Amino acid sequence: MTKKEQKINDNFILFKKVSTVDRYNFYEYISVMLDWWVWVTEALESVSSKITSVYFKQKINEIITFISSWDSFSKSMKKIPDIFSLSEISVIEAGEKTWKLSKSLMKVSDDLKKVHNLKNKIKGALTYPTIIFLFLILAIFIVMTYVVPAIMPIFEDAWEELPFMTEALVSSSNFVSNNLWLIFLLFSTVVILFFIYKNTESGKINLEKFLISFPLIWKVYKNYVLANMASTLWNLVWSGVSIVKSLQLTWKASWSFIYQGLLEEVAEKVSEWDWIISSMEEIDEDWVFFPKDYLQMLSVWEKTASLEEVSSKLSVQYEKEVDYSLENLTKWIEPIAILIAWIFVLWFAFAIFWAIIQITQTID
Repeated sequence: MTKKEQKINDNFILFKKVSTVDRYNFYEYISVMLDWWVWVTEALESVSSKITSVYFKQKINEIITFISSWDSFSKSMKKIPDIFSLSEISVIEAGEKTWKLSKSLMKVSDDLKKVHNLKNKIKGALTYPTIIFLFLILAIFIVMTYVVPAIMPIFEDAWEELPFMTEALVSSSNFVSNNLWLIFLLFSTVVILFFIYKNTESGKINLEKFLISFPLIWKVYKNYVLANMASTLWNLVWSGVSIVKSLQLTWKASWSFIYQGLLEEVAEKVSEWDWIISSMEEIDEDWVFFPKDYLQMLSVWEKTASLEEVSSKLSVQYEKEVDYSLENLTKWIEPIAILIAWIFVLWFAFAIFWAIIQITQTID
């Protein structure tokens, strides 16, 4: 081991996570290097110099050590399961067996790029609505902490009892103004606890069940999972992995506990010589999780034995479905934000002017 490699391995790593961008660049670069007849270990050393993540550099050095000890590339990756998924390893293992390692690596890279771009598309589409809601919350906060307290002295000398809406506005303003740190602490605690809880198994399951109750949000999430599943299934079958194992690896790579459970049942039924479509229909009779058009396209494969082509088309189709469902979601979010803003404005206006009218009538 060189002094540079030793220095990398001796570094203390705080965030032990590898980004999707680093992973697909890793696969793509090694694939290109192998096409130029560069040894795997040399390709790994070269890509390590281009990776910015110190943690990933350490793991690449470990892979080089494993391969130098006569382990295969895929076997070395299995020893680092916190970075490389089982579906990725299976594609690469199949590529080694069929002497198509370079193509398999490029396939995995392309698949990760698709998933990454799809995630970015969803995040980008939801950025604008999120900003609208943040500005709305900020506007309400400013009104409650600065505007309402500035107006209240007008009503302090009034003998008449203030209207209920005005009293509610004043009480809300006083609570917000007097408990700013408490509200901030409570909000921060809720956010932190939410992010901790959503990364637990029960949290992910309950969050998915919660998403089901919101049709527009659930449709975006479902289409994203289905597109990801189709892409993973296509990649595995293309690599020569058996159908049952492909289904098992697909549900492990779906990142959805609901779909993991469903696909696990499908894989069990297929292993008992049931058809994929009949298994899916039996498990999801109302087509809630596996839409009818999804099953119809898969049925084409069962009749024509062309799963690769069908899975590829399904992946492309459901990427488009994500776009459509995102467009519908963003169309609804803006009117909802405007409605909330109008409700607050009307409450504020009625509370102030109703009190002014009541005081004026008393003076007359």
